[in-house]
Amino acid sequence: MHFNPVQNNMFSVYHLLLGLVAFKFYIASMMTGRKTCRFLNYRFVFNRVNCKPNTTFQTMTNQSDEKSDIETVEEVEPKLKYVRLTNDVQTILTKDGVSYLAAHPKFLCIGTNWGSIHLLDFEGNIVNNRQLRPHTVAVNQISIDSRGEFIATCSDDGNVFVYGLYTTEDSQEVSLGRCVKSVAIDPLYHKSGNYRRFITGDDRLMLHERTFLGRTKSVLLCDVEGVVHNMRWHNRFVAWASNIGLRVYDIISRCSLGLIKWDKRNNIIPSTYRCNLTWKDSGTLLVGWVDTVRICGVKRRLQRLKDVPEYIVEPLSMFRIDYFISGIGPLNHNQLVILCYSKEKDENEKAMRPQLYVVEAKESKYVELCTDNLSLRDFKDFSCNDYALESLVVENLFVIVSPKDIVVANPCDADDRIEWLIEHNKYAEAMEIVNSKNIVLNRNSRISVGKKFLDHLLFVEEYVKAGQLTAELFGNDKKLWQEEIFKFAQVHQLRQVSAYIPRGEVTLDPHIYEMVLYEYLKLEPEGFLKIVKQWSPSLYNVSAVTNALIEHLIVNSSSELLEALAILYTHSGKFDKALGAYLKLNHKGIFQLITKQNLYPLIHDMIEDLMQLDCEQMIKILLEKDTVPIDIAVAKLQDNRLYLYMYLDALEKKDTRMLARRNLHKDLVSLYATFARDKLLPLLKRSNNYSIALALDECKRLEYYPEMVYLLGRMGNTKDALNLVMSQLQDIEQAIEFCKDQNDVDLWHDLIGLSLDQPNFLKVLLRKIGTYVDPRILIRRIGKRTQIPGLKDALVKMMTDYNLQVSVEEGCTKIVVSDCFDLHERLYNIRRKGCGVDEQHLCNACQKCIVGQDTVGNVLIFCCQHVFHEQCIPADGLETACIICTDSRTKQTAFQ
Repeated sequence: MHFNPVQNNMFSVYHLLLGLVAFKFYIASMMTGRKTCRFLNYRFVFNRVNCKPNTTFQTMTNQSDEKSDIETVEEVEPKLKYVRLTNDVQTILTKDGVSYLAAHPKFLCIGTNWGSIHLLDFEGNIVNNRQLRPHTVAVNQISIDSRGEFIATCSDDGNVFVYGLYTTEDSQEVSLGRCVKSVAIDPLYHKSGNYRRFITGDDRLMLHERTFLGRTKSVLLCDVEGVVHNMRWHNRFVAWASNIGLRVYDIISRCSLGLIKWDKRNNIIPSTYRCNLTWKDSGTLLVGWVDTVRICGVKRRLQRLKDVPEYIVEPLSMFRIDYFISGIGPLNHNQLVILCYSKEKDENEKAMRPQLYVVEAKESKYVELCTDNLSLRDFKDFSCNDYALESLVVENLFVIVSPKDIVVANPCDADDRIEWLIEHNKYAEAMEIVNSKNIVLNRNSRISVGKKFLDHLLFVEEYVKAGQLTAELFGNDKKLWQEEIFKFAQVHQLRQVSAYIPRGEVTLDPHIYEMVLYEYLKLEPEGFLKIVKQWSPSLYNVSAVTNALIEHLIVNSSSELLEALAILYTHSGKFDKALGAYLKLNHKGIFQLITKQNLYPLIHDMIEDLMQLDCEQMIKILLEKDTVPIDIAVAKLQDNRLYLYMYLDALEKKDTRMLARRNLHKDLVSLYATFARDKLLPLLKRSNNYSIALALDECKRLEYYPEMVYLLGRMGNTKDALNLVMSQLQDIEQAIEFCKDQNDVDLWHDLIGLSLDQPNFLKVLLRKIGTYVDPRILIRRIGKRTQIPGLKDALVKMMTDYNLQVSVEEGCTKIVVSDCFDLHERLYNIRRKGCGVDEQHLCNACQKCIVGQDTVGNVLIFCCQHVFHEQCIPADGLETACIICTDSRTKQTAFQ
């Protein structure tokens, strides 16, 4: 196949661009990204954002995990994302282990097994503020005030330290001489006044306040049943857990609000498992102990009673889970984040990975929303109490702590959700999020997500959806269209996007439209025709596409491609070739082309072929004013009498005078005789522009007797016409009508003579002849022995009609006579009336005033109202009539 230079350039660019797109796809496929997988509805956490390459939060699986044959199921969308703390904290954990961590929106504070206290930012860097005094043994608990200005720590060395991060003025050091298991600093410690206090817990609950002189005053708040294992202070309430249960203490009223006892469990020692406490807000406390979750509400009593606390603690929800609880925190609404420790061991009797549950709490049950398996360092060597979960409620941030690892978790934002959905091929849901209102994105955009969705649809061969996505995604953005459309070209699916390519105010480069047309030409001829019809020729190089189509037709010809070729010829102004293509195709679109482009001079030699294609439309074109001359049309149709008849018949309906002027009625008579006999007789009656003799010969040849009767009558040969009616047509009714039209008495006598030997004819004549001729003529000529059926009725009818006619004539005579006398009397009365004459009347002869001072003589007024001076008319005309009226009648008579 050979192409012209323009075509070769077009398709060379096409294949070059396809090659570039293929190379781009290959490079993209070699790039790796973040991955997630789910096994048995669990999601192993891989590297997340903000993790450095050398400290990636990697999944560590043992040999048994690698060899296990576990069926994969669909992964649930995660609620949280994770970042492992690195930098300085890695150095600390290499030499030491975390015994406790407290979180504040400004920083993290960790206590180690060797008693050290470190302040860290949320990237794991040590905050260079001041050196905090260490304990001699492991730190048991750390508490931070609400502003993050003071920190309280405790340890089994019996010391409690209160550090001022910005000032040492209110720092305190208290040595209790016994193991201090927990400490809680007043959230308002940073304020001056009575807020410089903290609470310690061991076998008793003590409040330590700084006095006016700078000393520390200790007050026993409550004796504890066993040991205080954990303690949290929020606003006016302090919650702590002991061996037998949970208490909430009102620090203002200095009273306990009640005790919530632990359930008695077989093989469970309360002191073995740490009770995890978190204040969701001022009225909601989250409690996680062993495998039980409690949500407690603190509210004011409806009625205040004497010696009864103002507030009361009530359980709102309680349920059990299948794991030991290492930490608990609120997520949003009724959702909780629970750090879990598996009750089971692996095959080597080692601890299994800790898990982070996201659940929705109900009154006595829960709904699991998401479960993440956490790959913390050395997890096999740690127990349930070695893990902890600190939550920052306002910031919705969670810190997961193990002796050798610290991981920060926070809810997935819109970008995280989109990226997870993309990783799991849920592009449609990702697009819904991108297109939703009031969404804030930092790392993604509608276009970037849409491009990935488009690549996915093309990869899975869902080309129809991919085409629909382009319209929604790119709109009229020329740059995006020209960048992405080559992806469809790479997989030969430009057809799926052709309906959405911009073709209005914004248009793409012509070669793109040519690529689409070329693909349709090769793969889908019907679509090629449809696109050629729909697209404006200004979008592409018409000559290049036409040449490619001609080359293709040499090998593969079809009716669709021939029609497309005709349209392309029309676009390029080659109307003669377009007409030829339509005729070859026998396509009726040629008529629209002729009308739209005024191609009437080009169709003179095609008239017969066009009539054969669609006679009705062609005749409509021929009848249009000044399109094709009548003489030319008639000449071109002489060889096809049927088409000539149809054309002249339509022209006769439109303008019969035109055919008469052009002496075409003679042809139409012959055509009507051949194709439309019912129209022949009306034409013979209304037209005079034909040869009667030729018409009569044609009717004789075809034995058209009614037409012959008319023609013979028109030629004056009435007797032959009447004989033809009686002998050939045997129609007495028509004979009577013929005689009536001719109004010839002799013809009536001939009719009677021809009917004498036909009794049935005589019967009809007896009934109807009475109104036209004297019936006695018929009666006298009927033979004496002639038998006529229905004679009596016929005679009665004849006499009745004759009497009616005589009566009508007499009545008419009376009316005429009466009217004559009435009119004569009216004329007489009018003539007797007088006529007025004044100065405005002029003499009809001299044109002077009839009445005036100089008037002499008489004035004559005739009945016709003409006025004359007596001396202005001849003397001999005074006794006759008006000279004006007389002259007028004389001239009229002479003219006639």
